Amino acid sequence: MSLSVILQQMGVICILVAIGIGLEKKNVVDRLTSKQLSAIVVDVCNPALILASILGGDITATHRDLLTAAALGVGFYALLVLLGFAMPYILKSAPDKRRFYNLMTVYTNTGFLGIPVARAILPANSIIYVIVINVFYSLLFYTHGLAVLGTGSGEAPKRNVLRNILNPGIIMAVFALVVFWFDLPLPPILSNTVQYVGNATVFLSMALLGVNIARSDVFSHIKDARIWAYIVLRLVLLPVCIALVLHSFSFDPAATLGMCLMAAVPVGNLPMIQAEKIGEDTTLLSSAIAVTTAVSMITITLIVSALTAWLL
Repeated sequence: MSLSVILQQMGVICILVAIGIGLEKKNVVDRLTSKQLSAIVVDVCNPALILASILGGDITATHRDLLTAAALGVGFYALLVLLGFAMPYILKSAPDKRRFYNLMTVYTNTGFLGIPVARAILPANSIIYVIVINVFYSLLFYTHGLAVLGTGSGEAPKRNVLRNILNPGIIMAVFALVVFWFDLPLPPILSNTVQYVGNATVFLSMALLGVNIARSDVFSHIKDARIWAYIVLRLVLLPVCIALVLHSFSFDPAATLGMCLMAAVPVGNLPMIQAEKIGEDTTLLSSAIAVTTAVSMITITLIVSALTAWLL
């Protein structure tokens, strides 16, 4: 994919986000509607997009590429777990906020934002790495993530680990990998349905991001120097370092771009949702989500564009 196409696609995404901001400003989408639409995106459209990406016919990845993606996924989250432990001390955060910076470092928006953006701007083979990262994300959050969140004050999160892990996104991701591994054909009526449902993901997810940005009052949080330091370290330097390391070991450009995008996406919603459930103060998490989501539209464009020009 050429640099001009990347810039055009990110421009389209920014317009879709702006549409969401406009819908919020016009009071077209209220909180109940956005909550319901988010559930549709997370539980229906995004899982369909995962499978549609595999069924699209553009992927030329091999079984070895999938095994490579699994190995990179293990290494990626091992690095993030270590960095999550160190980041609060690097940023000199208050002791009661350390677990939040830990969660922000490890659990970013690899699904709701990462999957549709990857489908829009990355080479087709990169989706294999994106899917694998999202499988590891869910496995890790409902084990390590809840353990980190439970180290603070408040009621310990109620754990039903198996039920949480077996969500529609993970089930479809695993099914998509099985379809890819065994090259299983689906009946046209099913594959066409999956394509139609998946195609709705990009617009809905980006518009909902715009709605959330409009509600969060980004400018009131934009002066937080610690969040900006987090952005530089986590959303800029880390993807660049990953790109340099993977390129030095001669990994396929699709792998490098996929892993770098997963490292460059903003703070995810799941830690905040879980923190709210147990009565924690989520001001830091909501502020970080708002600022990093807005800024990531620029940082992702610059990073992916630069890497595309360098690698392809």
